[in-house]
Amino acid sequence: MLLVLTEPLHGRLSRGPAYAVQRVHTSPTPRVGGLAVFSSVLLGMMLSAGESRQILLTIGMAGTPAFAFGLLEDCTQRVSVLTRLFATFGSGLLGWFITGIAITDVNVPIIDSLLAWLPAAVLFTAFTVSGVANAFNIIDGFNGLASGTAFIILTALGLLSLQIGDIPMAEVCLLLAAATLGFLLVNWPFGKLFLGDGGAYFLGFAIAWVTVLVLHRHPQVSAWCPLLMCAYPVLEVLFSMLRRQQRRMNLGSPDRWHLHSLVKRRIVRQHFPWMHPTLRNSITGASLWLMTLPPALWAYSFFDETPMLVLGMAAIATAYHLLYVRLVRFRWLRPSRSKPSPDPISSLK
Repeated sequence: MLLVLTEPLHGRLSRGPAYAVQRVHTSPTPRVGGLAVFSSVLLGMMLSAGESRQILLTIGMAGTPAFAFGLLEDCTQRVSVLTRLFATFGSGLLGWFITGIAITDVNVPIIDSLLAWLPAAVLFTAFTVSGVANAFNIIDGFNGLASGTAFIILTALGLLSLQIGDIPMAEVCLLLAAATLGFLLVNWPFGKLFLGDGGAYFLGFAIAWVTVLVLHRHPQVSAWCPLLMCAYPVLEVLFSMLRRQQRRMNLGSPDRWHLHSLVKRRIVRQHFPWMHPTLRNSITGASLWLMTLPPALWAYSFFDETPMLVLGMAAIATAYHLLYVRLVRFRWLRPSRSKPSPDPISSLK
């Protein structure tokens, strides 16, 4: 709320560009909400004790490069995609350097044999952390979408930690969830403050590093459990890369063909044409929480049963694909007298 109230003082830096390919909001809005989330986590760390405090300190220190370069992009729009990618990768490496912890078991025998070699495990861990951080930045397109998704995942991880008796990890997860919820209440539904690249990168990193710690501390938890919890942002990244490759675009180029963009244009706008655009943006964000809640519940229920988790991953991937293709083909729109304009990716099957 302090960031919202002091917007006249910092708005020149924090509002972002007047035009962007993916821009959907209707009025200049500060996009430095990551400052609130990051500050909340640091405050929670100072008020914590014991192992919980140490974990939060690691998240704060290792997550700083991802957060700092994202925040710099929020304020300048001059930080390249590659630079931010290296920053998130560096956060993953820094997490390993501080703790000595890396992913060594993903419940896939061939990959596990490679991860037995420490350099491979470290690089794989940094790559995974970077991927999740960038995935949350990609889905940060509408009010409440990225933060609501992060809140659901962090709550699920916190409840899982409670279930397996890891109280310090439960405290960390629920504190991160509370920090996210604080931002969410300002962002949704009226869009008074945006998460920005800094906030999205930091939340993505925090979630990724929590999963690394959970897998390290509890070998009975299948690696497919956190993957299924993060299925929606991960699938969005993979599908975006495939789409851009087929369209011969740079993999880092922004576009308006993400699933959330299609849901907004081809479902929400059609059914709520009378509603203010800000509220339509918020409905879009909230509706896509349904892409995260069922997988998170499934992963929580079968956290140590890899076959069931793989089945859940296959189900959400299939659901994502079918939803995307049907939206591209206008299957769920009301019949129109006029023939719809050609879709630049209608050939994507």
